[in-house]
Amino acid sequence: MKQKLFFLLIFFLTTNSFIIAQPLSPIIDSIPMRDGKKLAADIYIPSGGGQFPTILVQTPYNRIYYRWGLPLQTGINLDSSKYAFVIIDWRCFYGSQKACIAQPNRGQDGYDVVEWIAQQTWSDGKIGTWGPSALGKIQFQTMKENPPHLTCAVPLVAGSQFNYDEYYPGGVARTEYIEQLDNLGFGLSTFLYAHPFYDSTWSYTQTVNWYPSLIRVPTYMIGGWYDHNVKVMLDLFAGIRQSSPLNVRDKHRLLMGPWAHGGFGTAQVGTCTQGDLTYTEACHWSDSLALTFFDYHLRNITNGWNTSPFIQYFQMGENTWNSETSWPPPGTTKQKFYLKNGGGLDLIAPQNNSDSSVIIYDPRDPSPTYGGPTLRQDLKQGPWDISDTVETRSDILIFSTDALSTNIVIKGKPIVHLFVSTNRKDTDFSIRLTDVYPDGRSEIFSDGIKRMRFRNGYRTSDTASAIPNHIYEIVIDDYLPNTAITILPGHRLRVDVTSSNYPRFNNNINNGGTMYVAGDTLTATDYVYYDKIHSSYLELPVLLPANAENKSADDNKTEVFPNPAKNILNIKSGENISQIIIYDIAGSVIYKSYEKENNTKVDLSGFEKGMYFVKIVFGKEDNTIVRKIVVN
Repeated sequence: MKQKLFFLLIFFLTTNSFIIAQPLSPIIDSIPMRDGKKLAADIYIPSGGGQFPTILVQTPYNRIYYRWGLPLQTGINLDSSKYAFVIIDWRCFYGSQKACIAQPNRGQDGYDVVEWIAQQTWSDGKIGTWGPSALGKIQFQTMKENPPHLTCAVPLVAGSQFNYDEYYPGGVARTEYIEQLDNLGFGLSTFLYAHPFYDSTWSYTQTVNWYPSLIRVPTYMIGGWYDHNVKVMLDLFAGIRQSSPLNVRDKHRLLMGPWAHGGFGTAQVGTCTQGDLTYTEACHWSDSLALTFFDYHLRNITNGWNTSPFIQYFQMGENTWNSETSWPPPGTTKQKFYLKNGGGLDLIAPQNNSDSSVIIYDPRDPSPTYGGPTLRQDLKQGPWDISDTVETRSDILIFSTDALSTNIVIKGKPIVHLFVSTNRKDTDFSIRLTDVYPDGRSEIFSDGIKRMRFRNGYRTSDTASAIPNHIYEIVIDDYLPNTAITILPGHRLRVDVTSSNYPRFNNNINNGGTMYVAGDTLTATDYVYYDKIHSSYLELPVLLPANAENKSADDNKTEVFPNPAKNILNIKSGENISQIIIYDIAGSVIYKSYEKENNTKVDLSGFEKGMYFVKIVFGKEDNTIVRKIVVN
């Protein structure tokens, strides 16, 4: 209990970025629910009298910690705020334990709290909700019940969903996540471990927790690229933009910053430092923009919010803010980075007939979790250098590009295709993606896993033991999150392959038997293949160069060869070519020529190895085609 209280205290103190000697003194009240029970509430009203719009926070983590500082940059300066705050404890938690019932409907409780606030003399009848994680999920449950006086909502690092792949990505239990949820009092492990396969129970829970059409108020969803809820948030935002009522769907907004989930330590949503890295350009954006959103919807302030972009996102590496109308952004292409003999990673498919590397995986000594989208309070969270803790071990395969000469601009979802074999009936293959800095730091920005028995799907009928030493193709994509990161010149892109990442994921004991029970622990000999027939690769959504769009030319009449090319590139077409422009992967023009023929050659002898885009113009500028080429 002491450890838990310490975790919660750190959460709230770091959320507000200071420690104070004298806490706030709220009005302590209890709010009646429709069943006659009452929820404990702390009420904060700025002095001076009058009526105020209210920001409601519903927490399972003990409302009293907000007495040391209110959110949204308010801290202890309540009288400087234009808002009243109401902080309530959930049923069954802390001050609301006496209201506990077997299966509380937290959305109905939220409805009752909102409508109670609207009846108070200090309320102007407009209520917005705010809060991260569990405090965000309950906002969606409240919105589902449609309380008349709920005006808007700001859920952070949260969605409404309860999906199989959130708890079993790649078919593997998220050990530390489930343990931390139990430590926080949610007690989900019994249910989760009773349903390790996708079954009718999961089908039902996924259906009842997916209700974008019932989100009837403007919602500002705030998330982070290092959070474990990226998929949940992007899916739900797309859902509410498409399915919520017509009068509100264009009022929803999404902010994705360079942030981890938070909850412990100093890395919270909106703080400058995340793990090893500092993002000065993103400091406190979440709070300042949330306040702008609240000011517009709760105080009728004309601040331009109604013309703000639907999506604002932070491009890590470049450290710039960008905007889009939907995600993923248009203009990307899928680019394959092939795993190569000797630890290489490049754009050229392997040509050797037989190449592979081995991982000796002992479940008693798994590859350790260090950074990434974790939750458990004793683990590092977010971008951390894994070069010493993970990459120096013997149970890892490391594949890296050469130091880059141009940017690799990634916007979207990575996918990893591996050809693998094992001498056991079951084992795991885990990947970590890192940005390797010129000084050798290997900063993790994404990870994923696949359990071999689930290579064909997650229903019981889909699963099958591995045939020892048989080569299989597996795809690691479930819950491998979308990202927005630029790998800069001088840096290297890296793929680490192991057979474990513990305690982030359950460590497979390799015996092929019942999962998550005690059993014989076997060491596995696992192979990854990267030859001409079995080409393992990382697929990334990479931004196309500026102005490189496929327009109206007849693609079938034009040939660009050879590809890959080395010294000479041939271009033949049924139409006369007026101009050839070649862009590097960062969008910079590195070659331009003017032609009058339908057959031409380009000298590539001065080109560095890598991927390029050839824009071929026929007559007018709006009659073009674009071809991707590789120079080797």
